[in-house]
Amino acid sequence: MNHPAGTASTTLTPHPGGPVADGFAARIQAREEADYSALATRSYPAVRRRPEPDCGLRTPFQRDRDRIVHSKAFRRLRHKTQVFVLPRGDHYRTRLTHTLEVTQVSRTVARALRLNEDLTEAIGLGHDLGHPPFGHIGEEALDECLSERFGKRFWHNEHSVRVVDVLERDGAGLNLTEAVRDGIRGHSWRADAPVTPEAAIIRFGDRIVYINHDIDDAIRAGVISAADLPDGPIAILGETGSSRIDTLVHDLVEHSERAGEIVQGEQAGAAMAALRAFMFERVYLGPEVTGERAKIRLVVRTLFDHLCDHPEAIPPSIPDGDLATRVTDHLAGMTDRFSIAQFEALTVPAAFEP
Repeated sequence: MNHPAGTASTTLTPHPGGPVADGFAARIQAREEADYSALATRSYPAVRRRPEPDCGLRTPFQRDRDRIVHSKAFRRLRHKTQVFVLPRGDHYRTRLTHTLEVTQVSRTVARALRLNEDLTEAIGLGHDLGHPPFGHIGEEALDECLSERFGKRFWHNEHSVRVVDVLERDGAGLNLTEAVRDGIRGHSWRADAPVTPEAAIIRFGDRIVYINHDIDDAIRAGVISAADLPDGPIAILGETGSSRIDTLVHDLVEHSERAGEIVQGEQAGAAMAALRAFMFERVYLGPEVTGERAKIRLVVRTLFDHLCDHPEAIPPSIPDGDLATRVTDHLAGMTDRFSIAQFEALTVPAAFEP
């Protein structure tokens, strides 16, 4: 199996000894050779930018998963928008619940195809770490600000890699394996295709999940009703979100197994594309969501301009670099509620004490 370019780690210092730890890597490698598809990414050797000892009880991809789950950026996903900004109900998705759903669906696909579940899980959990506040509207607003002022662009998948490479651990980064880094960068369809089949699963899993759970949230919010959904795709995929996801997962698994690569069937893929087009027309670009677009852009632009004009307001935890990068690092890391609080502090007069 070809591995992404990088340096294979060697044991620099021994892990704590014991019969389980001493034989762990060999057992994992033997099991993968016996059980995995020939297409699956093997867990060893670990290819990292900075070589480090392997763990005696976890594969390299399990270690990456654990580092992501324990990161600050992962915890902040709880307070970042998926579609609806600061929803009042308790059951709307956030960027965190979206991440968990993508990971769960993608692991199912990986297991069915005898691919590396640990790698799939790590990519799934890390794929949106660099998403800014306010979902894709916030991403568009930050991209516009960077383009106008500095001639640069913002893509959340690229920034997610920066989060794990640089911003976590006070600038030291998480030192993830190259396969996980490649999958995080390549999960977006506007990026180059990722190297591993496990990462390709995340590409499809992300889209399968967000279309269907966004339909659920839009119905819950009263933006659309189930009767509004287009008849053709619903007849093919199913009446409920769970049935549609089940249909799409089965389709992805069966067609990928036959093709020897991660692919959808033509009929299911076309039906999913039609649902996605419907969601853009009625929800993502619909009046209820776009009505907030101007407000979100005002918040993002106000904070962006203030940080550019007052770089001393950027906290020292943000690494050194050019102004555009430091402003982006700080602003993209904000949660919805923190950015709104910062905006109010800049724009709402403080009450005078009597």
